[in-house]
Amino acid sequence: MDRKKQLKLEYKETPRPMGVFQIKNNANGKIFIDSSMNLPGSFNGQRFQLNMNGHSNKQLQQDWNTYGPDVFTFEILEKINPDKIAKDDWREAVSNLKAKWLDNLQPYDEKGYNKPKIQDSPAKAK
Repeated sequence: MDRKKQLKLEYKETPRPMGVFQIKNNANGKIFIDSSMNLPGSFNGQRFQLNMNGHSNKQLQQDWNTYGPDVFTFEILEKINPDKIAKDDWREAVSNLKAKWLDNLQPYDEKGYNKPKIQDSPAKAK
């Protein structure tokens, strides 16, 4: 196998950094928490959506348009170590990590851009 093909194969087989990140509005302190199986790709995608005025979170988009991109910082909050978790469990681990950060930081209402999950009422759970 030639060197170029070998490097390409190694790249494809190397897991991307995965975990939880935040986008912080440094003007008002509000944060948006999300998770990704590919953190660098998500940072690029989030910036692209915001710059193209097409982000799914309308409140975050509005503040991005109002304050401008220089007011926002993108930060990795926690990464998953793929060597310590079975590959089949990566997605669930990332999801659980996001739930932990949402629970800890409570980025809702005046504190952030996330929307709280609607809990099932006890009547529905029966």
